[in-house]
Amino acid sequence: MHNVSKNDRVILFINKILLGLIVLIILFPLVYVLLGSFLDPKVLVSEGISFNPSDWTLDGYRRVFQEGSIVKGFINSIIYAGSFTIITVVLTVFAAYPLSIDEFRGKKVFMVFFLITMFFNGGLIPTYLLIKDLNLLNTVWAIILPGSIGVWNIILVRTFFKGLPKELKEAAKIDGASELQIFFKIIFPLSKPVIFVIALYAFVGQWNSYFDAMIYLEDQDLYPLQLVLRSILIQNEVKPGMINDMQAAAELSKIAEKIKYASIVISSLPLIIMYPFFQKYFEKGVMVGSLK
Repeated sequence: MHNVSKNDRVILFINKILLGLIVLIILFPLVYVLLGSFLDPKVLVSEGISFNPSDWTLDGYRRVFQEGSIVKGFINSIIYAGSFTIITVVLTVFAAYPLSIDEFRGKKVFMVFFLITMFFNGGLIPTYLLIKDLNLLNTVWAIILPGSIGVWNIILVRTFFKGLPKELKEAAKIDGASELQIFFKIIFPLSKPVIFVIALYAFVGQWNSYFDAMIYLEDQDLYPLQLVLRSILIQNEVKPGMINDMQAAAELSKIAEKIKYASIVISSLPLIIMYPFFQKYFEKGVMVGSLK
């Protein structure tokens, strides 16, 4: 900092203040929801966040876990998100690698077909009819297969592959390595950062998804966690005119508030736990994959 000019110090100071404000803006709702999930809704509404132990309660979590479908939905979500992530990574990597090879004839034609899908979509009804004709309705595959590969991911991984030194492949070819050996022994080990990025994108996207399950699934035993939590929230929601007794309506509203905050924390917890392990790969992969 001794070699930094006065103007640069002012700019750095302003940047630190702005970054600090952005961090506070992001952290405040997260902390509020976490603390709110343990607080009595009456206290939360009237007084706000309270650190008085007498105002804290676990009723929201108890009511959520009283539903037997929560555990089943949690397991389903892990299966869906895990399988979706594996399929996404495999398909994306094997689609991106040929497109990164200069000698691959016809790669421009393939890229045009891929890019068209980014701008044109069949829509919900044609997609539903396709899933129905493939006999995938009310099956696990209806959640895992659609959307398992994205053009943006292909472009990101392809750019990463093209940024690797060509000398590595040339040296391997001189030693007699085939294209598959080059990929699995050289390219793939060097591609862990971008692979972890794609895996994180896929897992988070699938974990938070509930719309596809709501459209394609009828069996409640196949519901993912997000759809189960949505059902619980709807069941405990107070509708106008549903209850004439004001006191009973207020009590039901209180229960719904508890469940809402607890549900948010439960559904977010796996991602919060997982992210620190992916962070170093996430930052490196995004930067290296975006150089070009």
